[in-house]
Amino acid sequence: MKKRIWFIVLISCLLCGCIRRGRTLDSQLMDSREVDFSEENENNKEDITEQWEKGYDLPINETERKEAEDECKKVLVLISDIYILADKGDAVNPVLDDKTIYKMQDRIKEKGYPVTTMKAYAAMENYKRVEAFLKNCQDEKAGSVVLYELHSDGGIGRDKFIFDGKDMYLISACATWNSNDTYGMSYISYARIKEWKYTEKGWFGYELCVPEPPEVTEIVDGSCLVRIKPMTKEQREMSEKCVQGLGYQGNNLLCSNWDADHMEKLDYNGMYEYLFAMKYHKAFDAEDYPNGIPKEEFENLIMEYLPVTAEQIREYAVFDEKNQTYYWARLGCFNYAPTFFGTSLPEVIDIKENEDGTITLTVEAVCDMVICDDAVITHELTVRFAEDGSFQYLGNEILNDGIMHIPDYQYRIKE
Repeated sequence: MKKRIWFIVLISCLLCGCIRRGRTLDSQLMDSREVDFSEENENNKEDITEQWEKGYDLPINETERKEAEDECKKVLVLISDIYILADKGDAVNPVLDDKTIYKMQDRIKEKGYPVTTMKAYAAMENYKRVEAFLKNCQDEKAGSVVLYELHSDGGIGRDKFIFDGKDMYLISACATWNSNDTYGMSYISYARIKEWKYTEKGWFGYELCVPEPPEVTEIVDGSCLVRIKPMTKEQREMSEKCVQGLGYQGNNLLCSNWDADHMEKLDYNGMYEYLFAMKYHKAFDAEDYPNGIPKEEFENLIMEYLPVTAEQIREYAVFDEKNQTYYWARLGCFNYAPTFFGTSLPEVIDIKENEDGTITLTVEAVCDMVICDDAVITHELTVRFAEDGSFQYLGNEILNDGIMHIPDYQYRIKE
């Protein structure tokens, strides 16, 4: 999972060197300029030394730069026929469909390159090369590996991780398509990785060196999480079907403890839009309901996904008796303070079938921002599937006192 980052920093490369003038000068002026050049060169060395200590915006030698440009070009040429034939619509910034992206990934995979996509729960192809590199790094063995990422517009990112036996560095490059189906480099950067880890679940987490206050006025997030070892097919399917559409922001189905006998603290007004999107595969449009969501529509949808009665919903949710509608408010700065935890992606790591026909999903919250944690909380979500594939949520339990380590839930509508 590449970062869903608030601040994306495209760092330009530091070009170093001095320009000599080739004019014929008298000896006195030449001596003076040689002294000035010596001082300038010394200052330049000090600047470069300081930059290396900071660890970001590092100078890239021409060999590495050319290698990045040549390899990006090679990969784009490899998938160019797929891109040219793809339906790109009329948008200035096209977004290719999943089928096209996966076709590109398969083409790159055939060449043996490790490659992933930006899609949630993406499976990295040829991941064992990256995993072997990381395990060697854990044993303090020097080496390098290149990882490609397909972007939604058909462009690619190329990340070259280099380990010298002590420190790890990242040369990151991005190549994009132009409007006439030609391509070019959009950026290349070089930075030291401040710290990194490879987890048992198969997540590679790292934090890049970035500008810090007082050099900048806002905090720059240099953290990143990349899934190396793929999830199983079943885990990915359950994640997409049962938890991806909910998340941990705007509703508390997955970040609170509840069961069929204790449902009063669920945020029904908040969860409605997420259940709507899951059922109808489109975003909820509040403009269709200027006076609130009609009672029957609201209650029927909630009851489809939860073991709760209409009477209980009217008691627990914020209800307008006069208009017989349920209130809804868009999540925004006036009713929600953003948290890193809220951006986490829920992923199913275990599936257990129970004797009563229900299924317990063990779910972990993966946060790739700042805290860079592949299991902020672990919780067990119980669901029951019907023969037609529909399902109900029956309860959620956060394990290991995890609820004590996450922000208190914010109800967007208060009575």
